[in-house]
Amino acid sequence: MELSKVVETLEEIAPPELAEDFDIGRIGLTLDLDNDIKRIAVALDPTYYVLGRAAQIGADLLITHHTLIFHSVNLISKELACLLKIAFDNEISLYSMHTNYDSAKGGVNDVLAQRLGLNDVYEVGMGRIGTIDECPLDVFIDHVAKSLNTHLQYVGEKDTIKKVMVFGGSGFKDEYLDIARDNDVDAYVSAELKHDVLRSYDDLLLVDATHYATENPAMETLCERLKDLLKIDVEFIANDPFIKVR
Repeated sequence: MELSKVVETLEEIAPPELAEDFDIGRIGLTLDLDNDIKRIAVALDPTYYVLGRAAQIGADLLITHHTLIFHSVNLISKELACLLKIAFDNEISLYSMHTNYDSAKGGVNDVLAQRLGLNDVYEVGMGRIGTIDECPLDVFIDHVAKSLNTHLQYVGEKDTIKKVMVFGGSGFKDEYLDIARDNDVDAYVSAELKHDVLRSYDDLLLVDATHYATENPAMETLCERLKDLLKIDVEFIANDPFIKVR
């Protein structure tokens, strides 16, 4: 299959215009080898392990959520050179779908809401708000940990939880937390919780379920969508094997 045809499908799934301004020029086809695509690999990050595994399975295209190069490069480090060498030596094109996939229907935050079993889900920017059957705080925390297969940390005191907002990745920011507060949310599930945030939003249950665990499910789901749409081999690569959950 032509690479351009795969890109068309990816842009239908996550239209580039949905991306945040800071992502302009950083998403889409970030390494275009204009190659024929017979097998695709999908992962959250283009790490050394992921690229090595993509090469091992004979992937012609690696699709990731996070791009290999985010900031402008003036000097090429040995690490970046090694990663690019794997891609070039094995003729693996690279494609990134970041904040456009966060916002897209069926993307990161829809999948996260689905994994947590939220009902009556509606969009609030990139985030999603929905409800669960009302339950005690400790039951909800256990549910999140098991649903995402992750350790987590949380802060806040709530007798019961019913209304929940989710935001995959680094979502503990004032603009999103204020949306949660305005919508009378009980719990907010995201990642990378900082001390200043927990001090300012002590009226909410804040659940940090890790960046990886809140975004990775959507990349797994993407594999099945691509298999159905493209009718070619697509393999999901869990990021690095050293990630453990206790």
